[in-house]
Amino acid sequence: MARPTRRWRGVTPWLFLLAPLVLLITFTYAPIVNMVAYSFTDWDGVSPELRYTGAENYAELFTRSELFEVFFVSGYYLAASVVQIAAALYFATVLSFNVRFRNFFKGVLFFPYLINGVAIGFVFLYFFQDGGTLDSILSLFGYSGDRAWLGDPASANVSLAGVSVWRYLGLNFVLFLGAIQSIPGELYEAAEIDGANRWQQFRHIIAPGIRPVLSLSVILSVSGSLSVFEIPYIMTGGATGTETFVIQTVKLAFQFNKTGLASAAAVVLLLIILAVTWVQRRLVPDDKVDLV
Repeated sequence: MARPTRRWRGVTPWLFLLAPLVLLITFTYAPIVNMVAYSFTDWDGVSPELRYTGAENYAELFTRSELFEVFFVSGYYLAASVVQIAAALYFATVLSFNVRFRNFFKGVLFFPYLINGVAIGFVFLYFFQDGGTLDSILSLFGYSGDRAWLGDPASANVSLAGVSVWRYLGLNFVLFLGAIQSIPGELYEAAEIDGANRWQQFRHIIAPGIRPVLSLSVILSVSGSLSVFEIPYIMTGGATGTETFVIQTVKLAFQFNKTGLASAAAVVLLLIILAVTWVQRRLVPDDKVDLV
């Protein structure tokens, strides 16, 4: 083979990677670098002039307790993510077997994830309003009286977390279902011959087989719980104690024109998510699973 031909074949893969790498650097890594740079300035997001302030934004962020109190709201979404993963795993396990109308139920579970988040926020805003759909349903069971479900912090955060469970259940469901269906069917047949029931099949076949996907789902759930934005911003705007760290960061940047401080907050959130992911990967290493 001629040397120019071998050289061209060596360059060809990099030519295919050139376009995605340019897009990745332009729209991901370059903005992150700019965000880190802005976090050391007092930029207001409008003025063309930047003044270097060192670590003042980070000092303000860590010395003002109210800026970190919003992380307590993430606890509601973290608890909701546990319910979400458990429910998704249950439905994925049940529907992986031959049950009636399983394709219908698959569509029902995945459909909420396809709906636009803004539409979901407005739909549930009317669902939880005083005398709304939820109160009407509860009245059928003897519960009378309107209640401001989004009027106090506890019920508001529980309601918003419940909406998040309903919306993102389908994503985890599809991930788990795909992982379960990738397990060789011969293992189930052998287990049934040995007299294993459904729970034993789940414990010894399904659970070990989907461990990498389960680990991924936990990482996504934890990072999502820390960076919740869409649902609470649309439904409450962060009022009544439902403000999350991301909503606070957006308000700092666009409402109070403190883009430098908001950039510092975004950097801190990014570092927290990376640290949580690293700890989770260390505690639950992604070992290769071989069931055959």
